[in-house]
Amino acid sequence: MRLVERVRNCLATSKINWKHNQVSATTTAMTGSGRPSYWRLFVFTSLIFLIGRSSASLGDRLPDFKECVTICKTENCENGKTYIPFYLRLLLWDCPAECDYTCQHIITDRRVNRDPPMLEPVVQFHGKWPFYRILGMQEPFSVLFSFMNFLAHRHGMSRVRESIPHSYPMRRFYLAFGYFGLASWIFSMVFHTRDLPLTEKLDYFGAGASVLYGLYLSVVRIFRLDQTRSRQKPKLLRYWTFTCTGLFIAHVSYLSFWSWDYTYNMAANVAVGIVQNSLWTWFSISRYRKYMKSWTAWPGMIVAWIIVAMSLELLDFPPWHGLVDAHSLWHLGTVVPTAWWYSFIVRDALDDIAGERLKA
Repeated sequence: MRLVERVRNCLATSKINWKHNQVSATTTAMTGSGRPSYWRLFVFTSLIFLIGRSSASLGDRLPDFKECVTICKTENCENGKTYIPFYLRLLLWDCPAECDYTCQHIITDRRVNRDPPMLEPVVQFHGKWPFYRILGMQEPFSVLFSFMNFLAHRHGMSRVRESIPHSYPMRRFYLAFGYFGLASWIFSMVFHTRDLPLTEKLDYFGAGASVLYGLYLSVVRIFRLDQTRSRQKPKLLRYWTFTCTGLFIAHVSYLSFWSWDYTYNMAANVAVGIVQNSLWTWFSISRYRKYMKSWTAWPGMIVAWIIVAMSLELLDFPPWHGLVDAHSLWHLGTVVPTAWWYSFIVRDALDDIAGERLKA
């Protein structure tokens, strides 16, 4: 008998005799003789940071879910003999986590198959949608799309190194932007692979640092704080650097030592993003009007793309086929503008260098 059917029957009598080594294979086969896998490939959904995330959801409060988890832990986790495949243990999946994960999908299947149908059969658990799990990854497509963003930054940094000479003062700021991007997407991949308190903090802090550095870079480039010909510019650059560093330290300290506040974190990142996007939009419009070159409008067009992609977060729909949700699509939507952004900074730098040569 399949695991889902077996547990449903046990739930009906409030008795779950649920042993890992007694369940027949369902969707994926484990390696090793006599040890078939019983897990279906489900996974938790991704964090919706723009609209905040709560630690408790409707699914957590369902009596059936609470009963399922409690009985599962009692029957499987107390003796310490429950078999968990190595690749899952490697990602820190233990027996209680497996019970929570499996009960989410048992309850979800029951709600989806209910007759008459429910208006909203798929609900969130722990602030996340129930997803298919692939190789232990909780949000496989968010991992994939995060990796694509990582590659976009890596390729863009290669273009900066190859195309912009070392002597150009903005080069180091552009490469730093790339390193912040690489770090943030690495943390995103780790977090979407396995949602734990540490990986969540790394993802949030990495994303916050990347967003704040984007604002830092916009001020440096637009107001040319990198130039040393003016005595005031180096001093302003130091002040601006200290200000952004202090803001980030304060942000991390508040979340770490005062309150892990999802709403505050969302508001802080959105506020910084709005200021940054406004600066680049103004910069694009003013330069396009002055030079009438299409590439000078690219930052504003990139900002518009990002805003459209970001709006996907507001949809917050249950995942398609248990795999793709709005948050993963938001990650997918940032790949092209990232590559486009590096094309702009290379074009902008070469144009700036050519202009300096003409002046000389």
